[in-house]
Amino acid sequence: MENPFVFGKAAEGAYFTDRVEDSKRLAANLTHGINTVLISPRRWGKTSLVKKVISETSSDDVKFIFIDVFQCKSEYDFFRNYANEVIKQTSSKIDEWVEMAKNFLSNISPKFSFGSDPLNDFSISFEWNQNPETVESILALPEKLALKKNKRIVVCLDEFQQIADFADSTSFQKRLRTAWQHQQHTTYCMFGSKKHLMEYIFNDKSMPFYKFGDMIFLNKISTEDWTKYICHQFHVTGKTINEDQAEKICNLTENLSSYVQHLSWIVWYKTDRVVTNKIINDALDDILEQNKVFFQREVEQLTELQLNFLKALACGVTSGFSRKEVIQKYRLESSANIQSVKKALLKKDLIYIDDATIVFDDPLMKLWIKREF
Repeated sequence: MENPFVFGKAAEGAYFTDRVEDSKRLAANLTHGINTVLISPRRWGKTSLVKKVISETSSDDVKFIFIDVFQCKSEYDFFRNYANEVIKQTSSKIDEWVEMAKNFLSNISPKFSFGSDPLNDFSISFEWNQNPETVESILALPEKLALKKNKRIVVCLDEFQQIADFADSTSFQKRLRTAWQHQQHTTYCMFGSKKHLMEYIFNDKSMPFYKFGDMIFLNKISTEDWTKYICHQFHVTGKTINEDQAEKICNLTENLSSYVQHLSWIVWYKTDRVVTNKIINDALDDILEQNKVFFQREVEQLTELQLNFLKALACGVTSGFSRKEVIQKYRLESSANIQSVKKALLKKDLIYIDDATIVFDDPLMKLWIKREF
């Protein structure tokens, strides 16, 4: 029997639920030349949304290029990966790859490497000559190919916040924006899993990418939509879960997409025919145990004040941390420490701010801390 739930990778096809308005807006932006930035905390489904739009919108007139920036640790890594994917995803013929590289990257002497499967195992390398002409040639590649093929090209950059870790990142970002903002036939979609860095890159007036395009702040999928999805997925596989039980899964995971799918999967495989509340509780114990080593590792890297702050948050304090009774109860020492602790936890992506309310980035870590401490 096919797995009715998916997690740890992009949810596609029957595994994708809701996001109707987000999909419409993103598709309209990208096919009409509006640069777009997707911002939300981790595991809310940004990559799944982009891949859904790509699968439904690609046509003879619009060509999508998907680039994962996660492994890029330097400018050279970025430009090599960028050139690789732009060339690879705009054609399926090896001879055309070579021709495009020679014609459009001739000044950097590209070298091709092919593996046992040339159509998939392929890469470009070049002698890195960090001068304006080299950078301009690579960054202009999508626009030149768009003009040559008479198509609109859309470049989607996943984990884009990685560029914040490059040496002299601000100068690098200036070079990207200078090249991209003048292109008329290429559109850019940037998204990543570290909300605070994405907001810094695109929402800080001092940064080069400030106001670069339409910013879409994703919300969580509603409990109503998740409940319908969970009940349907159980039903089509011959098992039964009622709406209250599906809603309980949503509440435990706070509607965080990857955890809703993960917990639903554990409940599903533990169930023979009909879900019971005990099965859901056992499934929650299982998923907490699976993640225990990761939570412990995070806690080990915290100061005592940072951990005390998270204890307070796990116990329901979401604002007013500077109140005397909160400081005393959770041993936060003084109100002067609160801002620095909060800033450190934001940087570690353990919390985020939602309409002035402090929220755990990981709802299961919240449950684990409440149980353990």
